[in-house]
Amino acid sequence: MKNETKDGAALLSYFEDNRADILQFMQWLVEQESMSREAEATARIARNLGDRLSEMGARVDLFSDLRFGATLRARFEHAGVPAPFRAPPLEDKQLLVVGHLDTVWPLGTLAARPFRIEEDRAYGPGIFDMKSGVTIAVFAMRALRDMGRSPQRPVTFLMTCDEETGSLFSREVIEEEGRASHAALIIEPPIPGGLLKTARKGVGEFELIVRGRSAHAGNDPRAGISAITELAHQILAVNAMNDYERGTTLNVGVVRGGILSNVIAAEARASIDMRFQTVEEGERITEAIRSLQPTLDGARLEVLGGINRQPLVRTKEVASLFEHARALAAEIGYDLQEGSVGGGSDGNLIAALGVGVLDGLGVDGAGAHAEHEHILISDIPRRATLLARLIETV
Repeated sequence: MKNETKDGAALLSYFEDNRADILQFMQWLVEQESMSREAEATARIARNLGDRLSEMGARVDLFSDLRFGATLRARFEHAGVPAPFRAPPLEDKQLLVVGHLDTVWPLGTLAARPFRIEEDRAYGPGIFDMKSGVTIAVFAMRALRDMGRSPQRPVTFLMTCDEETGSLFSREVIEEEGRASHAALIIEPPIPGGLLKTARKGVGEFELIVRGRSAHAGNDPRAGISAITELAHQILAVNAMNDYERGTTLNVGVVRGGILSNVIAAEARASIDMRFQTVEEGERITEAIRSLQPTLDGARLEVLGGINRQPLVRTKEVASLFEHARALAAEIGYDLQEGSVGGGSDGNLIAALGVGVLDGLGVDGAGAHAEHEHILISDIPRRATLLARLIETV
């Protein structure tokens, strides 16, 4: 990383002066509802944002899918880009800025909970997770352009359409761009209080299918093999795999089975969420789940799924990025801190490639996936300044 004589004070003033425009842009994004798997909605917001980025000089590509919508990639590096973006690369690798445009909120939520401002808080579905992060990324690039300040590397934005559902469609382009990157800045929301995320647990998703044999519950119950009873035994076995000291958690979150109360259930299913801190622990628990054995004679088990995201580990590359960010934050009197979380992000996928990742660079607030979701308006200038300085100096 290169030391710069410029500091963040001028950028901070820029963002303070443009706070109203930033909030207006944020409202524009929030009012474009974009629930995961609503393909038309996520494609629409990607097109609209792509138009704005094209106006700023980026080369925009959309990767579209009939089920998921569109993932947006914007490159600030090609001929014809305004001079501040014609950064001479330190090497061939780019700086990747990653976010997502999908939210967890069903279409129609906005009518019940519209964008609103109350004192220092701005509310709206998806504002904290993570349309405020997308907003400050756009304005970070706009500020560098307006002030004639240049990134050290070519910069690519990648805004996915299916992060909330595991990035199944976007994974290929995420990993492709990750391999081409020196580092990745993830504009997910911070830990409330403004802490950056320098570690995330890995995520596994499994479906356990139990097959038994149906029978009449009143006339001939012993002729049946209850898949539901067998599943109850298996749920207890899965729960016993929790190891809080190792940071390993498993949750049976959805259970389905049976057709009527007077029929011995022939089939039952459970959805299992797994979180883990190390690659080795993820492999150990995966093997344990796949090795489950039936308790009832004649019952059969099938396990589907596996690890969706490996953990984001606090490597020396991650630690170096955080220390650099902390020094940049100190320029504007901001004591930046770090932490780890149990949730995964697209940053996990990039970190698994050995690339340095810094996560949680969005705007402070609270209520991700909750009705009180909001951001702190007063935090916008300093978080935008931090992101702009990172883009400028990494």
